[in-house]
Amino acid sequence: MSFLNTDDGTRIYFKDWGAGQPIVFCHGWPLSADAWDAQMLFFGSQGYRVIAHDRRSHGRSDQTWGGNDMDRYADDLAELLIKLDLKDSVLVGHSTGGGEVARYLGRHGSARVKKAVLIGAVPPVMVQSEGNPAGLPITVFDAMRAAVSNDRSQFFLDLSTPFYGFNVPGAKVSEGLKESFWLQGMLGGLKGEVDCIKQFSETDFTEDLRRIDVPVLVMHGGADQIVPIADSAELSDKLLKNSTLKIYPGFHHGMCQTHAEVINQDLLAFIES
Repeated sequence: MSFLNTDDGTRIYFKDWGAGQPIVFCHGWPLSADAWDAQMLFFGSQGYRVIAHDRRSHGRSDQTWGGNDMDRYADDLAELLIKLDLKDSVLVGHSTGGGEVARYLGRHGSARVKKAVLIGAVPPVMVQSEGNPAGLPITVFDAMRAAVSNDRSQFFLDLSTPFYGFNVPGAKVSEGLKESFWLQGMLGGLKGEVDCIKQFSETDFTEDLRRIDVPVLVMHGGADQIVPIADSAELSDKLLKNSTLKIYPGFHHGMCQTHAEVINQDLLAFIES
């Protein structure tokens, strides 16, 4: 198992497979690098070097009491890219991981990055406010914090259903995928997972998006029940300097797993363009 020891003494677990141009994957909440298995196997087989890490307090990384904030997530990612001496990288972030990618580029620049991809990503900002009236009310996230704190096991099991769109009539439900979601969530640290709710819901990535100077592909499921498209991808596309917005009608938040064959081909076309 490979670990990065960050400057604050936290061990960050990562996978590093294959050889070639590096693609770095940043996972969503409350998952781990394992959420990217379908992409890593595909792109590794296509001649790319594929890397994915477990965000601090997630998966196999250290469960920290403090430091569970978006700036630190971005700094951990920066340390990983430096440790592996990655150049001309493609950064791919899903959901909270999309915020991590945006904050990394806004905070550390694009010297090591050639392109970026935001998939079902949380930017610009999820929570409702005077400046973001279309966002989700803070009560939604307060209820989430309470549910995770009181019985995260049941909450993660329940969340897997709308995450993958398994609550839609005619959906082909994968019990294995639901159990994988639950397992990844339960591997993380409770304190860090609760902290992360504030980070993905209340962090404003507007200025980060405006600073990004590399081509960005924005991918979003038209039926996403977790991160509403109108208040995320459609707004991010307007803030980015050089972006392409691709909407997938009927696809849900976990489309990288439920529709991996479609997502992988579109990612490949963007990376090779």
